Amino acid sequence: MKHLEIELKTLLKKDEYDRLKDKFTGVTPILQKNYYIDTPDFELREKKVAMRIRTFEDWAELTLKVPQSVGNMEYNQKLQLKDAENYLAKEELPQGLVLDELVKHCIQTSEWLVLGCLTTLRYEMQTSIGLMALDESQYFDITDYELELEVENQEQGKQDFQQFLEENQISYQKAPSKLVRFVKSIKNS
Repeated sequence: MKHLEIELKTLLKKDEYDRLKDKFTGVTPILQKNYYIDTPDFELREKKVAMRIRTFEDWAELTLKVPQSVGNMEYNQKLQLKDAENYLAKEELPQGLVLDELVKHCIQTSEWLVLGCLTTLRYEMQTSIGLMALDESQYFDITDYELELEVENQEQGKQDFQQFLEENQISYQKAPSKLVRFVKSIKNS
């Protein structure tokens, strides 16, 4: 499955995260583990493409994100959890949509490197302004907090997101992608 993902996000301070969590009452959080994958020479990162296997309690998903003029085209391939664990252990990828897309982007290799794991506790709900996700992520010795809003229209989404932040007294902090934050932490460790 593929779709265009237009996402707005901000990093949060712990107290902002705690305040926003009150808006997600009745939402059961989901624990997801993001295993980031690249080639040994970081060819994906060089081409600004991101790939991960995300595991949940009883299933998994292989995702490739390719930047577009607005947002990212996201290619998702559902996996059985045990299959995902085998691919991660062997540093291999399954045949299918994601590998086909990599070939279209002139990335052809059988050598993959699992960079590591970032674990996120996610509260997610549909709102009048878009799909909102409140995340607490842990990687290495870091815990960070983030608010994401997935929208259909980037311009309207920016206005709505800014208004939401103001109404909730949240100071905007630029939020690089989880992968960028993760890789930066690898380099600093």
